[in-house]
Amino acid sequence: MREVNRFSEMAVFVQVIESCGFSAAGRRLDMTPSAISKFVQRLETRLGVRLLNRTTRKLQLTPEGAAFYERCVRILEDIADAEREATHGAIPQGRVRINSHVPFGKHHLMPLVPEFQRRYPDITLDIVLSDAAAGPLDDRSDIAIRSGSLDDSRLVMRRLGGSRMIVVGSPAYLELNGMPATPDDLDRHNCIGLSGNAKAWPFAATEGQRLLQWGGNLLLGDNESIREAAVSGLGLARLARFHVDADLDAGRLVPVLEAFNPGDEEEINAVFVGPSEHLPMRVHALLEFLKERIRIGPRAAGDRSDAPMLGARAVVTRLR
Repeated sequence: MREVNRFSEMAVFVQVIESCGFSAAGRRLDMTPSAISKFVQRLETRLGVRLLNRTTRKLQLTPEGAAFYERCVRILEDIADAEREATHGAIPQGRVRINSHVPFGKHHLMPLVPEFQRRYPDITLDIVLSDAAAGPLDDRSDIAIRSGSLDDSRLVMRRLGGSRMIVVGSPAYLELNGMPATPDDLDRHNCIGLSGNAKAWPFAATEGQRLLQWGGNLLLGDNESIREAAVSGLGLARLARFHVDADLDAGRLVPVLEAFNPGDEEEINAVFVGPSEHLPMRVHALLEFLKERIRIGPRAAGDRSDAPMLGARAVVTRLR
């Protein structure tokens, strides 16, 4: 009974927030405003923390209240999901929160949103595009799309593909400084790198692979800023193809030293709190859709196999 009361408190609290007040929540739940207020007070007392700042004109979530609200929404959706999945003919529905770094989200994820929504009209996508290294345990996402390996044993990684690395420069920069013919020519060029990373790039050589130190006067904290700097003609950059696909197609950037490209990739992975067989139906539906529709792989210059499958446009729900 105690657990049931906890769920009732969560449901009332969520309704208060989504209704923007005790009176409106009471009308939706067929309860008096005073009863709603007592539910919230009892919840705050049990938790030992203030969830709402109350004034005569409005309610405002405290930081603790905002975090608790998001968790409550997820818990209540999971309960509803479990009840739906227990019935025959259940269909995926509810909210799925997905976090992706900005370039991949803009160029590969967002174009797939219209098809996903046509296939699963009862699923609400909550999409956050951010270059911060946040995972499912950091911002309570159901799925995070990230590159590289995992450093948290509580998470599961599902490979979606790999995007080949490429050195690029703007036509204006190359006209002014010349097109390098071999990796050794980079000592006469300005290269743009990622802060905290080694100032060296790999290149194919007769003996296999050669790591070449480069010089440059610009280090940036994220790949999108590096891309923008390269487009602006500030130097050469080495990025995964998915970061620069649109720029290559539009002629804002051109490939450099492709004859010496070693063919290494930046892996793109879906990261979630596993195991996958225990995921809610709505999350599992999105994960399987991404595995099916995102086709990323190595390609030669001019090959469009790294491109999104669809060209439809969609609105980003949040960009930070």
